[in-house]
Amino acid sequence: MRAVTQLLAGAALAIAASAAMAASKGGTLPGDPKAGEAIYSRCLACHALGYDRTGPHHCGLFGRLAGSVKGFPYSDAMKQSHIVWSEKTLDRFLTNPTRMVPGTAMGYAGIPDPKERADLIAYLKQANNSPACAKK
Repeated sequence: MRAVTQLLAGAALAIAASAAMAASKGGTLPGDPKAGEAIYSRCLACHALGYDRTGPHHCGLFGRLAGSVKGFPYSDAMKQSHIVWSEKTLDRFLTNPTRMVPGTAMGYAGIPDPKERADLIAYLKQANNSPACAKK
């Protein structure tokens, strides 16, 4: 029994270490879309999945060039950023938007917790298959 407990503890430690290494090498942690949906509620003051608000819509976000939603009034900084949204670029941006894109109009301090960012990114990826995004 003790050997099994030690084995399980070792496995948990290895999983945590590999996740930390992935995050430190620019990878993102595995995310939980359900937890990410709760985190997305923070974004709803300015964003929606399927339509523009104060911020641009999030449907179709992955693979999209930053500052390219037709008709949305982006800051010059965002339009000139040349960012293509991926898990990696979104993770960096969400850490501290104004550090990644100085002059962005997004006045949000960011999400310092790597797990929360991973959960939010997982939700956004899953949401692209939602009815709200199917209409876009």
